[in-house]
Amino acid sequence: MKIYVFSIGKGHDEYVKEGIRLFNDRLNHYYPLHWEIIPPPRHAGKMDAAQLKSEEGKLVLSRLLPGDCLILLDERGKQLSSPDVAALITQKANQGISKLVFLIGGAYGVSEEVKARAQFIWSLSPLVFPHMLVRLMLSEQLYRACTIIRNEKYHHS
Repeated sequence: MKIYVFSIGKGHDEYVKEGIRLFNDRLNHYYPLHWEIIPPPRHAGKMDAAQLKSEEGKLVLSRLLPGDCLILLDERGKQLSSPDVAALITQKANQGISKLVFLIGGAYGVSEEVKARAQFIWSLSPLVFPHMLVRLMLSEQLYRACTIIRNEKYHHS
């Protein structure tokens, strides 16, 4: 199984780049990890929130293949413990999923079409965080989940 992270927005800011690189390097020992930073649509600044979500949704959906498993990050999703994230990844791997995609949506969230396409909606927290921090926290949680799966000592419960 390969893990992808799709994130709408600009490239990684300097203040999180090193942390993301660190966890990505560690994660690649378990699963190949690929980042796809999806730039906002052209003229995004002239669109209202609904238009922007719709256009961003088209960009996301165009990158997904029928067999891809999409996990959407959204503060209104289901909260999981770190062992629950490990169980979710294990479940998807056992189902024979070849591409597991985690999506960090745009500033206004995602379109209803993207929500409908998601197999799971996950909330890191009921708090709202800047997208750059979500990228870093997701990287760390994916690494933590892999160490839990392998019963390694990184995670202390």
